[in-house]
Amino acid sequence: MLSEPRKISLAEKVAMDIGRQILAGILKPGDKLPSLREYARLNGYSKNTVISAFDLLGERALVEPRHGKGFFVRGVEAPAEREEDEEPVGYSRVIDTLWLMRQQAIREPGRSHLAEGFPPVDWLTYMRLDRFHRQVVRSVGGLFRYGNRYGYQPLRQQLVRRLAAHGMELGIRQLVTTFGANHALDLIIRRYVAPGDTVLVEQPGYYPLYGKLQLHGAKPVAINRRADGPDLVELELALQQTKARVFFIQTTAHNPTGTDVAPVVAKRVLELAAAYDVLIVENDAMADFKPNSALRLSSLAQFRNTLYVGSFSKSLSASLRSGFIAGESARIEELADLKMLLHIGSSEYGERVLEAILREGNFLRHVSRLQDRTRAATAEGLEVLQRLGATVFNAPEQSLYLWARFGGIDDTRALTTRLLERGVVLAPGAFFNLDADQVSPWTRLNVAYLSDPLFLRSMREELDRATGLG
Repeated sequence: MLSEPRKISLAEKVAMDIGRQILAGILKPGDKLPSLREYARLNGYSKNTVISAFDLLGERALVEPRHGKGFFVRGVEAPAEREEDEEPVGYSRVIDTLWLMRQQAIREPGRSHLAEGFPPVDWLTYMRLDRFHRQVVRSVGGLFRYGNRYGYQPLRQQLVRRLAAHGMELGIRQLVTTFGANHALDLIIRRYVAPGDTVLVEQPGYYPLYGKLQLHGAKPVAINRRADGPDLVELELALQQTKARVFFIQTTAHNPTGTDVAPVVAKRVLELAAAYDVLIVENDAMADFKPNSALRLSSLAQFRNTLYVGSFSKSLSASLRSGFIAGESARIEELADLKMLLHIGSSEYGERVLEAILREGNFLRHVSRLQDRTRAATAEGLEVLQRLGATVFNAPEQSLYLWARFGGIDDTRALTTRLLERGVVLAPGAFFNLDADQVSPWTRLNVAYLSDPLFLRSMREELDRATGLG
């Protein structure tokens, strides 16, 4: 008989989580862990659970207690090097990605969420989703069966009209709905990337994409992102030297730098894609934060060698889990089949709610208000960073994110660890690189929170500390 799996206590789960951060280099030798009381408060655990977890870490020689001072990370012996083809594929390779993604789900009073990937809730409540819920549940006919593999047809019709405003011409069978942009990327990776394939990604770039590709066993190659788009020399050289057939890119409102691709760069990217038969996957999850006239590769190419990924998680609600992929009909049919095989269908309830929202003219006013608030917050955020003496990678007119570095601070992962004890959560630049072990002075900052007093006070203390050490 098979024995039942051993149940893991909450204390052991906490110890495993901290242990992974130590082994991944997020917490380095000599770093002080938060106090027992502070760690319990920040994570919602009982103090006894945290005490037991820290004791387990001590038994495993990962941390050591210092009388009257707290717990500190011990030095960890480096693991033996592996041959390149023996690199493990799985959970352990994406621990940095998972840490930052987990921070998106933490909501506590007194915490400063500069690492937040979303706009504040009060930017979105204007839409009053409850009104659309009542509208949808009154028409219950289609809510008890699986929907169309392409997605709810009236929603796809609304999306076709919306993309027409971006200059894209397509029919409803050139579009398949998904559970958001990340689900769209999952489907594309499953269909067009085999384990062991080389793929091209931007760096710094969208960190969950790195995790997905590594988990899938792909070999991502970084193309440096500049203020005007991907480095064209690096891109052409990578296409010449590798057999990469997929390039993942964010044309507008790039995460994390907030940059947009310049027209001349966009034109060259499309020329290279045609010359080397490369599929460009254009992730435009931040589309509603930019004007309709903003440049998109899929608009220029009309889906020749491109797939366009969209989402409403940032501009309406992440809980709706609604996104889509647009492209040539043959590719979309394949992706719709794959979606059906993996998930049967997407949520028709959520898609009916989204269709009702898009059908109502109020959505356009909501987007206009959202862009106004983003523009104002970007201007204010740039002023804050100027007062702090920060260097900004790019100064966009409107972007949810700014990419910045602070004088005298060369390692924002260490900075993040120190600020966590004060309730400030940053997104360290290393996590937006393929090699998260690289030391990076950069950090992604959400413009909506840059004026937060706790962040400002904490950063001024850190800058004073850096100046004093200098």
